[in-house]
Amino acid sequence: MRRAVEELWPELEWIKDPQLRSQVTQTWVRAFELSPLEPGDLNEIPFTLLVPNCPATFMEHKRCVVHIARKAAESMQEYLGKALKIDLDTVIAGAILADVGKLLEYEKVGGEVRQSDRGKSLRHPFTGVGLAMACGVPDEVSHIIATHAAEGDLVKRSTEAYIVHHADFMSFLPFKNL
Repeated sequence: MRRAVEELWPELEWIKDPQLRSQVTQTWVRAFELSPLEPGDLNEIPFTLLVPNCPATFMEHKRCVVHIARKAAESMQEYLGKALKIDLDTVIAGAILADVGKLLEYEKVGGEVRQSDRGKSLRHPFTGVGLAMACGVPDEVSHIIATHAAEGDLVKRSTEAYIVHHADFMSFLPFKNL
């Protein structure tokens, strides 16, 4: 499964810290072990169930979020780096893991994706944090998973969490206009 995760996520190589890269990879491996979904499903299923007939796949959305977050963080480092410290590894790891909990929130039944019973009780930010913490992911990254969606509106986000949150919503909100 580790090899399948590495093929799914070539962006893991952007994480310079080998321990963090391994923890992020292991989180995805564990998610697949607990999920009814297979790695190939992520290239077919919609990234959200909140948009009827969503035309973008899970991986199209996720890859977009990771790339937006990385480029935004790099631009912020370039222009605001003297005033604002940004940990690029934390941004990338958080962006890659932000939706890992959807593997426990979603299920495929008869070829149709729907919210699982677990997903009805625990949205993906919660299950994602649980998975990440079980794999030793640092709190700074788990914070991003916890706060990337609306649940995070009630807490103080880190700079890295703001970056991932906005990258995620940039790649989500336009679909609500369809």
